[in-house]
Amino acid sequence: METLNDDTNPAPKKKKKGKLLLFVVAPLLLAGGGGGAAYAMGWLNMAGGSAGAAAKSNEPQLLPKSEQKRAGESGEAGGKATPQGEGGDKYASSYYALEKEFTSNLQDSVHFIQVGVAVSTPYDGKVIENVKTHEIAIRSAILMALGETTEDEVFTAAGKKSMQDRLTKSINAILKEKEGFGGIGNVYFTNFIVQ
Repeated sequence: METLNDDTNPAPKKKKKGKLLLFVVAPLLLAGGGGGAAYAMGWLNMAGGSAGAAAKSNEPQLLPKSEQKRAGESGEAGGKATPQGEGGDKYASSYYALEKEFTSNLQDSVHFIQVGVAVSTPYDGKVIENVKTHEIAIRSAILMALGETTEDEVFTAAGKKSMQDRLTKSINAILKEKEGFGGIGNVYFTNFIVQ
């Protein structure tokens, strides 16, 4: 038998130790750097640095009345001037009307109620954006709450106020569940019909 020369029989490839170092040492270095960064962020947070402020920036912030946008304000002629004076709420109110009206049977009654609903918040636009994002869940919660309404409640001012409070709690419960923060201050009826 004839043996082949070394040029035609390639030698088995040697495993490179460089790859082993890359896969073992590099992640350790990255983990150490990440741990150092986490330590530094924690230290900055304890020292009153901006790391704590960044974490709170995701939460809605109360909107001072001086920053409130009023209907008709656009910088054009004819816009309404911001009223000056003392008293009133310290924070601005932002309003959002849910587009479709709500129709629900009254509890233990042959009558039904049809209402338009708007919400207000003293917080920045994040709360209204959360309401828009979770509007389907909020609409469901409102319909459930309206279904618990009795005939006696819809004919008195105290009963209607009780309904507003119940709807506010229902909406905030959905927002807390979905976003970790409620923020709705009041619910308003934009129309109210009992048939």
